[in-house]
Amino acid sequence: MVLSSGGRRAAATSGRDEAVTMHSGKQLRLGAFMRPVSIHTGAWRYPGAYPDANFNFAHLKRFIQTLERGKFDAFFMADHLAVLNMPISALKRSHTVTSFEPFTLLSALAGATERIGLVATASTTFDQPYHIARRFASLDHISGGRAGWNVVTTSNPDAALNFGLEEHVEHDERYARAREFYDVVTGLWDSWADDAFVRDVEEGLYFDPAKLHVLNHKGRHLSVRGPLNIARPVQGWPVIVQAGASEAGRQLAAETAEMVFAASSTLEAGRRFFADVKGRMRKLGRDPDDLKILPGAFVVVGDTVEEARRKRAHLDSLVHYDSGIASLSSALGQDASRFDPDGPLPEIPDTNASKSGRERVIELARRDNLTVRQLAQRVGSYSGLAFVGTPMSIADAMEEWLATEGSDGFNVMFPYLPGGLDDFVDRVVPELQRRGLFRREYEGKTLRENLGLKRPKNRFFPD
Repeated sequence: MVLSSGGRRAAATSGRDEAVTMHSGKQLRLGAFMRPVSIHTGAWRYPGAYPDANFNFAHLKRFIQTLERGKFDAFFMADHLAVLNMPISALKRSHTVTSFEPFTLLSALAGATERIGLVATASTTFDQPYHIARRFASLDHISGGRAGWNVVTTSNPDAALNFGLEEHVEHDERYARAREFYDVVTGLWDSWADDAFVRDVEEGLYFDPAKLHVLNHKGRHLSVRGPLNIARPVQGWPVIVQAGASEAGRQLAAETAEMVFAASSTLEAGRRFFADVKGRMRKLGRDPDDLKILPGAFVVVGDTVEEARRKRAHLDSLVHYDSGIASLSSALGQDASRFDPDGPLPEIPDTNASKSGRERVIELARRDNLTVRQLAQRVGSYSGLAFVGTPMSIADAMEEWLATEGSDGFNVMFPYLPGGLDDFVDRVVPELQRRGLFRREYEGKTLRENLGLKRPKNRFFPD
């Protein structure tokens, strides 16, 4: 079975009509990682794929409507603040060099959907809290309460050059700023009581001044007066999402996040991450159920495991070495093109790039005894958690992760568009529903309601 997390019960469950009960009533949460529309470097070259899928609004509208038909929790957008972050020999082969700005796209997609969540990435390193608070509050109102903020510190050092800096901000300093940034943004969202806008036509009173709070924040990194010039978001706060896996990232998630886009590549690693982050939450007095952990999962569906394997192999064969070595360089935080392609990965010193990402790649190279060339091929295609199999075996693996506290669900990554997306929604989702693992209808109208998350109280107007 080609499943990095399991799939051990596929043969035993073949042909069974009764829903399995291993999950004990727990429900999977499913996000869709959609920027880029496929994380795989060769996706745009796959037979039947839309080569312009990453930058074609008509296609993206069709994709999100398919996801909503499949009852996905959220459409998740990464963001990139630099183009010149790899050699031109690799860059010219990338389908991600042109992409829509997240808020513009999600605001447009809000009008084409009704229930699916809209999660945008916004950097705490290269933006200002007032901008972020205002944009997400606007998106939340426009969508009727479906916005989520993926809080990132931006690990790419090339992004710094686009924002007036000659070198990147140091890793721990980025996270310290992010923690303060979170406090400011959420404070700005609480500028107005929910009932501040009375709009009394007879009295000529538009809002009650007693229900307006001026933040007046002055901290180590930020100085923001406030208040925000937009009413409190529909959800109170848009859902807080976080993706860091380093020590600083885990602590930030435990303190602030309500969804984590995790990067565990095995079930054992997933269980360790799940236990660690939720254990930190308990120590902080937070309910672990107030955080949903969703590892990224690359899913390839076939009629048989062998067919799914062939699809994955063909996809991987479309990755040019120039792209692979550039992806490896990005993951390691240094130029891998100077390494011996047919030798082992040399010792990699610490850098200012993503620490958890670098460690995962080094571990992969050591564990599988890969040459630099082989490692570049893996990283350039996709080296993380992958479910490659039939709808039943994929559902088996997802169920095992949920039942054994490896995750609360997954951020699904599709191998190519539209075929890979259609395969999942039309074939895997019905199998998950048959087992009672996934909803048949949305529970509510807001992202918080569908994720089972509480609406936060206003810290300044708790009553």
